Amino acid sequence: MTSNRAPSDWYPLFPNPVVAESLLDRLINTSHQVIMNGPSYRPNKRPKNPIDKLAKPTIT
Repeated sequence: MTSNRAPSDWYPLFPNPVVAESLLDRLINTSHQVIMNGPSYRPNKRPKNPIDKLAKPTIT
């Protein structure tokens, strides 16, 4: 499971605080946290579309 939220931010997402505590306790207890800081890889994976270059007007 991946998330861009800290575990402490998940509690308000559940209507019942007891269920939230139980679920998150089990999830966090057996998990490994990998905190990644840096630029996103998504722009590198975006397909290159030659039509986009043609659609942009050029200013002369």
